[in-house]
Amino acid sequence: MAFKAELDDKLTKFIGQQKMFFTASAPVSGRINLSPKGIDSFRVFDKKTVGYLDLTGSGNETAAHLHENGRLTVMFCSFTDKPLILRLYGHGEVVKNRSEKWKTLENLFEHHFGERQIILLNIESVQTSCGFGVPIYSLVEERNTLIDWSEGKDDAKMEAYWRQKNLTSIDGLPTHLL
Repeated sequence: MAFKAELDDKLTKFIGQQKMFFTASAPVSGRINLSPKGIDSFRVFDKKTVGYLDLTGSGNETAAHLHENGRLTVMFCSFTDKPLILRLYGHGEVVKNRSEKWKTLENLFEHHFGERQIILLNIESVQTSCGFGVPIYSLVEERNTLIDWSEGKDDAKMEAYWRQKNLTSIDGLPTHLL
């Protein structure tokens, strides 16, 4: 296990090769959230800043936790014959859809209907570990269910869904989405 203060070129390349990643956040008191992510939504901005395009989903836990305490961990895990686990620890920030900061970042991502927010991570430390116990898997195909579901909604339907499912965490914390 090794810790670094920032990403290097080798780790940045590793991130670019991964088809999925995991985010972990937690409130001061309540449930820990651990979520898998995909759909080519992760970007490295520099050695200390990364982020992902957060698409509409069944919950909005990460945003609620970041508003409460800012803690965020992102993990990448190699499923190829070259094992590696990479964790990025730091302070997260929610960039609201259509805010001024959003406008500077949105074109760095492929656009999808249902874009909810961008989650930035200001890296405080980077950890690598072996990953020797992680099985080898092959990607069969990307799953388009979330994209297809989102494209079936207009702005009013998406906002109604956000109001119903995305304004508070499962522990009752506000997400500040709208």
